[in-house]
Order: sequence, then structure tokens, then C-alpha cells
Amino acid sequence: MRMNQSSLGTVFLILLMSVFASAQAGEPVSSDVVIYGATPAGIAAALTTAEGQRSVLLIEPTARIGGMTTHGLSHSDFHSFESLHGPFLKFSQRVLKHYETTYGKDSEQVRDCWRGTHGEPSANLLIFQQMLAEKPSIRILMRHRLDGVSVEDHSITTLTFSNSGGGSVTIQPRIVIDASYEGDLLAAAGVPYRVGREARSEYDESLAPEKADGQVQGYNFRLCMTQVPKNRVPVPIPKNYDRNDYAALVPLVKADKFRSAFGYPGRPFVLKAHLPILPNRKHDINDVSKGLVRLSMPGRNQGYAEGDLATRRRIEQEHLDWQLGLIHFVQTDPALPEAFRKEAATWGLCRDEFADTNHIPPQIYVREARRMVGLRVYTEADTEYAPNDARARYHPDSIAVGEYSHNCHGTSHEGPKIGGRHTGEFYKGVTPYQIPYGVIVPKKMRNLLVPTACSASHVGFCTIRLEPIWMSLGGAAGHAADMALEANVPVQQVDVKALQKRIWSHGGATIHVSDVPPGHADFTAVQWWAGHGGLHGVERAPAKPGARGKHIVSQYFEAFPGHAAILDQPLDGKLRKRWTALAKEHHLPVPAESATRGDWIREVFHQSNTQLGNPKTTDEDGGL
Repeated sequence: MRMNQSSLGTVFLILLMSVFASAQAGEPVSSDVVIYGATPAGIAAALTTAEGQRSVLLIEPTARIGGMTTHGLSHSDFHSFESLHGPFLKFSQRVLKHYETTYGKDSEQVRDCWRGTHGEPSANLLIFQQMLAEKPSIRILMRHRLDGVSVEDHSITTLTFSNSGGGSVTIQPRIVIDASYEGDLLAAAGVPYRVGREARSEYDESLAPEKADGQVQGYNFRLCMTQVPKNRVPVPIPKNYDRNDYAALVPLVKADKFRSAFGYPGRPFVLKAHLPILPNRKHDINDVSKGLVRLSMPGRNQGYAEGDLATRRRIEQEHLDWQLGLIHFVQTDPALPEAFRKEAATWGLCRDEFADTNHIPPQIYVREARRMVGLRVYTEADTEYAPNDARARYHPDSIAVGEYSHNCHGTSHEGPKIGGRHTGEFYKGVTPYQIPYGVIVPKKMRNLLVPTACSASHVGFCTIRLEPIWMSLGGAAGHAADMALEANVPVQQVDVKALQKRIWSHGGATIHVSDVPPGHADFTAVQWWAGHGGLHGVERAPAKPGARGKHIVSQYFEAFPGHAAILDQPLDGKLRKRWTALAKEHHLPVPAESATRGDWIREVFHQSNTQLGNPKTTDEDGGL
């Protein structure tokens, strides 16, 4: 059944009222799993936890779920479609179906949604709402911020939340998932964390500074804009607008440093209008990496991570005023060339987006805030090539996969705001990498998982910090929460091998295999064999580190080289010998006859599962 925004809002209101009904007379609300932050990671965690029929309470401090995916970041950060899997793939498939149903399979909107990965903010919100409404065990509490956390014997026992109307609710959770961008809950629970950059010597990271400091990556708003006149709304002028803040742009334009206000790499421009374009002729507007004019303001966001609500609102407003003022300047200032101004004036905010907040996304893009110090700290080394291998470092306890570059928009700024430069900025290509379970697990807190403000160095975090990856970590956290409850063990003792099987059965990957996607008949078998190291050491590293497949458009490429299983390729003697030794090392049966790589993998997987009393050789739901 299709549900529109209005009917879904009614469903959420009913769910919210049920929470309050349970909290009458100050009685605590109990829930198997409490998730703080309806970010994409939080939503993924709620959905996978609900698969285990657990009661889930998803608590969002703002009035809008979906994090940055519904707040303007529609230009999803990944490099190849072959790398998509798990919760984000399911979500993007639903977005694609929405456009097909609404506009027709051959429509411009279907083409522009980029296989569902480039949905409009409103469409992304609708799909998240639909997915949550389909799970009756998930209750949603909006506009509630964390007030307090009680901890006993390394376990969170109660959580208190308050709303702007002065009401509060106390919750007794069994498992807690902090899916907030800021890591507010983990900090309130006393879990160790970092804010800022580690020294290069701490983890031997080439991208780290020589000395540790408190700098974090810059933030900016991701405005959704259009050139379609009937859907175009003028950009508001900030109350404190001063043209002198932007006057240094004039000589740069006249010197041909900028030929247009909006554009994409390939010609000089001021504001990045991402390509491919979004459905209904909209654009995701972003910061220009290494540009002379920036939307991000590193250094001005220093107090955000640990600031109170008033501090965060002040920082957000400063960023928003700067961005809106810049747009107003390029559209109207008489000192700029007339043709430049006229072209800039063809752009405006989208009338049909963010109607409740003057067509401006209410949430700023928090690229980095707190980072937990957990069982495993993810670093630059985890994304580097294994010796003589096309693949990155091997992690047998992997629960998710990433393939995006180390990407930092800067952590401070030198010189004038216009014409100066960001410092701490870096971009480094990587090969697809694995992410181990310990990255989302605290060292001591027995009933907490952290998929978003996860355990990583500043450099390591700058490759994990992307919504598709965070959704994978959130989905894994949901499965782990259910398993911890089922086995009655702390999260540190979850059976990771069993967790991996759950992830595979729901279309999630723990290693990147470009030619065996979720839904392939051999998906689970290949993931399983690769989890034993079977696909490491098969292909040599490319001559150029970080090499990708053929460029398609923007940041998107064909499949990464050296990451295909090539199941129909004959099994040569060298690889047979290596795989035989690997099977014996893991006490697995050795196939007697196997003509191809696929034959070997299917047979060793089948025999191993038969010995364990599970003859099934495909993923549980037959693919996704």
C-alpha cells in the first residue's frame, strides 16, 4: 500500500502517542533496543533490529528523520554501483521504485535518480517513513533530546529525554545504539572518545598532522536549488548581511578566476552544483574542494562537537548566514559583471522542498564531531593495500565494506575568507576496504553500539564518514543488538561469524566482490570464502595506488579493478594449491574435483555447511 506524506505523518503521530501513553504518571518506558538519532545509520539499525521482532524505540532530537540524506545531501558518496549493498542498496532500490511508480519507468525522473541513489530530499524522506511504518515493532519519538544517562556495572540502565514543551520521558533499555552524528549519548554515558586530530606518530598515518590538536573537519549546509522558474524561490538575505564580507570576490571574477557562480569541476565556479542532476531538475549545492571561495568554515565549528544547544545553533546560523550571503552577493552585487549576476540569479531554493523551514534544510552537515575510542580504532592503514595485493588489509571480523576516498574538506583556515586556503585538507584514493566489528563496540560498556560516531582516527574517519557506509554499520549494529539479546551476552561477546551470516542473508557484504552482488546465487558462498581470506592474494595491486575503473561521470566509476571473483574462470594449479592450503588452515574440507573457481567455492561451502548440519548454499531469502 502506498502512503503519502500526510498519512505517514498520522502513523508517526499514533506511534508517538503510544510512547507518551506508556509514560503516564512518570512511569519509565521499557524497550529492547533504544536508538538515539534517526540518521540513516539509526534507521538502518531500527529496521534490522525489528527483523528480530524486538521492540525498538527510535528517538530523534529534531523534527525530521533521515539525517543528511533528507537534509540536502542527495548526491550520495560512493564510487561504483558494484560497491552498493545492504541497507543503502535496499533504500536506493525503494527510491528507484518510487520514481518508476510516480513518473513511469522511462521518465526523466527515473533517469536522474541515478538508480535511486540520487533522490530528492522529500523523496528520500518519504521512503524512510514508508520503511519504518512497515515495521510495527518500531516506535518513533520526535523532537526529544538526551537529558541524562544512568550507568551501573558498565551498562546503561536508564535514559532521560526532554522536549521543547517541557515534557520528559525516562526509558529503560536493554541495548542502546548511539546513531547520532555528534556522539552525544556515548559521551553522556562516559564512554571514551576523541575530538580532533591525532599526531602522525600515534598511528603512523601519512595524512595526519605532526602534532595532535582539537581540529575537526569543516561543516556546511547542503542546499537544494533549482533553475526551474515555477519551482524557484528567492534566497533570503541574512539579517546581518554585509557586502564587504564578499567584496574580495569581485577582482577574482574580473580576473576570470570564476566564470560562473554555479558549476561543476571543468570550469571555474564559486558554488558546486553537483552532477548528475537530481530528479525534477534540482541540484545538491556543496563546498568546492581546494577552492578560493568555500562554503565550509573549518575553525568556526570548533565548539560544535561538545557545545550545548545554544552553541550549536549559533555555529549553524553563522554557517548559514555565510552561505546565503554569498549567494545573495553573486546574484545582486552591482560590482560584479552583469552577465555573471544574471546567470547566478537563475538559481533559487526549491519551492517543494523544506516548506516548513523556509525551503532551507534545518540540519547542517556535521562531517565529524566526537569519535568513540572503542575495541578497534580504524586508521589509514586499514585502507591500504595488503602486500602485493589488489585488496586492502584483510579483516576476518569485517561487518561492512567501504570504497570511498580519504576525504577531508579542511580543519582550519589561513588568510582571508575569500582568497585564503583551508589547511588540513586531503583527498587520497583507496582500494575497497573492510571494516571490523570492533569499530562500533565500546571497550567496556556492555549494552551500547555506536555506528556513526564510531571508533576511528581522524584520518580513518574521513573515509568511513559517508551515509552508505554508516547505513551498513547501522544495519550491522541492529543485527548485533538482536544477537546480544538473544544470547544474553554483552555486545563485546557477540559471535561475529554468526553476525556475518546474518549480514549476508540480508544482502550486506563484508568484502567487496564486484561481480557477485547481493541477489547472486553464489553471494553468500563467495562472501563466506572471502571471509576466510580466499580472495586475498589473487590479484596484484595496480601500478597506480587507488586506481578505479573507467570514469563515468562526477565521482562515479566502473567497478574497481582486481575485485572480481570471476567464478567461471578455470582454477589454475597455483590458485588451487593456495586455496587447498587455506582450506586446511581453517580445517575445511578440500574439494576433490573443481574445474573453475566457482566450482571450488560452491563445493567447499556446501561441504562445510553440510558438516555443520546446514546444507543450504544460498542466502536465506534467495537474494535481494
